Amino acid sequence: MILVNGQPSNVIAITDRGFQYGDGLFETIAVNNRKPVFLFQHLQRLLTGCRRLGIPAPRTEILIDEAHRLCQQTNAPAVLKIIVTRGSGGRGYKQPDTIQPTRVLSLHPFPEYPLRYWTDGINARVCQTRLGANPALAGIKHLNRLEQIIARAEWQDNQIQEGLMLCGDGFVIEGTMSNLFLIKDRKLYTPDLSQAGIAGIIRGLVLSCGHGINTAVTLMTIDDLLNADELFVCNSVIGIWPVRLMENRPIPVGPITLQLQAWLHGLQDENAHAEN
Repeated sequence: MILVNGQPSNVIAITDRGFQYGDGLFETIAVNNRKPVFLFQHLQRLLTGCRRLGIPAPRTEILIDEAHRLCQQTNAPAVLKIIVTRGSGGRGYKQPDTIQPTRVLSLHPFPEYPLRYWTDGINARVCQTRLGANPALAGIKHLNRLEQIIARAEWQDNQIQEGLMLCGDGFVIEGTMSNLFLIKDRKLYTPDLSQAGIAGIIRGLVLSCGHGINTAVTLMTIDDLLNADELFVCNSVIGIWPVRLMENRPIPVGPITLQLQAWLHGLQDENAHAEN
C-alpha cells in the first residue's frame, strides 16, 4: 500500500521536484509487530533534513498517523519508506514561490538475508567510486544517491555483501547502504561525517548508548580497517552485521560486536512492543 499526501495512490506529478531534481529526503524504517521501529528518531532526522533544505516539514502527527495506518496492513516484518519532496514547480532550479511539499509513505516486504550475515559476518570490499565533500548536505538522507548507486554497480559477486566508500581525500566514510564501526583495543571508532555521508539512526544509537565502551568519531583509513580487532556495519533494516572478511583479509567476529548486536536487538524489540 502507498499513501501520497494521505491518499491511497501510486502516482505523483511529473513536475514534482523530487522526480525532477531529487529535491527531497527519505527515511527507511524497519517494521516489527506492525509498528515502525525507532520512528521518533527517524522523524527527527527527517525534520532536521527539511530544515536544512528549506522544505516545509509535514506535521509530525500526520506522519505518525499515516505510518501506523500502513504498518497495520501486515503482520510480517516489513520496511516503511517515507519520502518528502519540495513538491511541484516549474522548469529550472529556482524554488516555487509557494512550496507545497509532497509526502509519500510506502510499505515493502522485509528483505530476505541469510541468518549467517548476523552470526558469521559478511564480506566487504572497497569501492572505487568516491563520495563528494559537501558540509551543507552531509549527514542528512537526501534523495540524491547517485554516488551510492554507481558504487553498488561496481560488483555483482554474491559473495560480497557491502562496499565501503571513501571521500576524495581517501578517508573512509560509510558503506553503500550502511554506517561503519571498528573496534581497536576495546575502543569503538566510527568515521567523521561532517563532510559527507549519512548519519544513520543505528549509528546514533550506538554512539549514544555508552554501554561501557569508549567511542570516538574520527578520520579513518583503509589501513585502520585492515588492522581493526573487530569491524561491523549497521543500518535501520539490517541492524548490525559483523564484517568477517575485508578486502580478502579475515577479521574476527569479536565479543564487543556481539554484545552491541544483542543490545540493539533488545532495544529494537522493546521499541516495537512499546505502547503508542
